[in-house]
Formats: sequence, C-alpha cells, structure tokens
Amino acid sequence: MALSVFEVTPLASLDVRKIRGDRILLDLLSDKWTMSVLGSLCDHEYRRRFNAIRRDVPDISQKSLVQCLRRLEQNGLIARRVLTTRPLGVEYVFTELGMTLEHPVAALFDWTLRYGDAVLAARGEAEAAPSDAVIPELDG
Repeated sequence: MALSVFEVTPLASLDVRKIRGDRILLDLLSDKWTMSVLGSLCDHEYRRRFNAIRRDVPDISQKSLVQCLRRLEQNGLIARRVLTTRPLGVEYVFTELGMTLEHPVAALFDWTLRYGDAVLAARGEAEAAPSDAVIPELDG
C-alpha cells in the first residue's frame, strides 16, 4: 500500500518535530523588531532600560516593544529587572542563554552586509517581471 504525501507515520512525525525544533532560532528572530531590540542591547553592554530601547528603535510602538521583550524573556534570552534606584525603571539584560546568540546573530548581520544588495536587486527584478513569467527549472 502506497503512502499518501499527507499520511503521518511515526518516523515522519519524528522528522517533522525535529525540523520544527530546528526552526527555533529563526522563529525567534524573524519578526519585525527582534533583531533591532537585540541590537540595542548588544550596543549597550547587553543591558538597556525600556525607554532607551524604545529610543534606539524609533518606529516601534510601546505595545510592539512590550510584546517583543516578553517573547524574548519567555524564551529565556533576556531577563527583566526592576530597578529600585532613582530614577525607578525596568532594565532588560541578556541571560547566559541569550549571550550564546552572539555568533549566530553576527553571522546573520555579516550575511546581510555581504548579500543584502543582491537580495534587494532580485526583489526589484521580481517585482518588475510580469506575473505570468515562467520560472526555469533547476537541473539537479
């Protein structure tokens, strides 16, 4: 009996869970604001007050910043600390787990610096192409 593409076998189920697990980093970093927020923390000795992060990321709304910081905190990458010194405030700091992001995030930034212009050029070409354009098949 042939298996349908959509049938889930125990082995396939394990593979899907593994693939989804492999996407953890990409899922964490792929929203609109996370890289900018992490960049703010990295640029200021891995700690920053809420309002300072908001100033560093000028177009972010307070709601979006709160959601981003909560998601990073829930995933163990940053910790929220209430400051009792004057002026009162909240500070966000990298956790030990968050510090391990240095190399993967640096690699993403390096890739963007190296290939960002090529991506933008390809995007421009795709937007200029007629929508019924045929995409060539890759030999392989």
